[in-house]
Amino acid sequence: MISVIPFKAVRPSRDKANLVASRPFYNYKKHILSAKLEGNPYTFLHVINPEFQTEDKTKPNTKARFEKVKFKYEEFKANKILIQDEKPCLYVYRQTTPTNTYIGIIAGATAQDYIDGNIKVHEHTLTEREETFCKYIDVCKFNAEPVLLTYKDNPLINSLIDKYTKERSEYEFSTTDLIKHDLWVISDSKDIELVQLLFKEIPAAYIADGHHRTASSVLYAAENKDIEATQYFLSFFIAESSLKIYDFNRTVKGLNGLSTNDFLNAINKYYILSKPSKKKLKPAALHEFSMYIEGLWYLIKVRSEFIDDYSPVGSLDPQILYNTILSNVLGIKDLKNDKRVQFIDGTQGMKALKKSVDSKKSDVAFAVFPISIEQLKLIADTNNVMPPKSTWIEPKLRSGLTIYEF
Repeated sequence: MISVIPFKAVRPSRDKANLVASRPFYNYKKHILSAKLEGNPYTFLHVINPEFQTEDKTKPNTKARFEKVKFKYEEFKANKILIQDEKPCLYVYRQTTPTNTYIGIIAGATAQDYIDGNIKVHEHTLTEREETFCKYIDVCKFNAEPVLLTYKDNPLINSLIDKYTKERSEYEFSTTDLIKHDLWVISDSKDIELVQLLFKEIPAAYIADGHHRTASSVLYAAENKDIEATQYFLSFFIAESSLKIYDFNRTVKGLNGLSTNDFLNAINKYYILSKPSKKKLKPAALHEFSMYIEGLWYLIKVRSEFIDDYSPVGSLDPQILYNTILSNVLGIKDLKNDKRVQFIDGTQGMKALKKSVDSKKSDVAFAVFPISIEQLKLIADTNNVMPPKSTWIEPKLRSGLTIYEF
């Protein structure tokens, strides 16, 4: 069973919501980030980049930098750019893109659910990053971007969400990335209690995005057991049917000393290759990949003897591609650190793979069939972890729209 905790969100005044909410700063190219900071005094980017146009610089991920973040955050509150709700609430959030609609409930999740295994993981986290985030929380005392948690659809939860979306939203605005954002406030105590009761019937939630933020919040909770507010962390609960899992594709620079013909002959041991085509070929099923090399597309279907159907990890297409071509043929042993490999999320389409090869940034590109929610859950349920960069999951959430204070 899952606990959802109402909280007093710190959030923008209605007239400034569209100006405050931002994508994480690392999503912006440097010149675009500078332009946004220069042109918008309300953007939350000022909070997470507090040294813009200042001479007093600090090192990233240090206490001194975090203290500046905290100071800027308090300045936003003092100037009424950010205002705290007077009573604990839950928040319905909807994100509408040109192709998908994502909707769910923003609430606090509990560190105890994570510890008890009710909130499940499918990625390893790095201790160094956990500790850095924990130090950040200790100084700044807030979460500004929710962790993405998904759960099995519940018709009654869906019905309650629908009830609110029929009313006027507290926020309604569109952003330059062609996404429309709506937020509704659930302040009625009976509706809050109903949501909590319904989530108690949910056996488990799965981290779709935010493993490090979750782990660091749980670490912080363990260090501050006597402070109730530290036992929760900001989360966006979204039903499985509303989640979108895209493919995460690979490009490789160099063929490990092989000619193109030798490379094709080498992978023929592992795959059945289609006839080459100048037309784009996209994988249509599990264990089928598309490959682009020297201006030609191939569909390559893995031979059955190289599929480990008895292993949740070994049956994943990103792992199969690694075991066969990337490792055995191209000599790539460390996906996280080998600079020959680049990852391109599926939202960029097949044209991004073609562009990478045609521009000589890479020599071969592979498109992977998207992992399903069932595969993700099986990995988590069996205490396994996915290979690096196996999924690109949406929605991607904005910072500063609802803030949870510790």
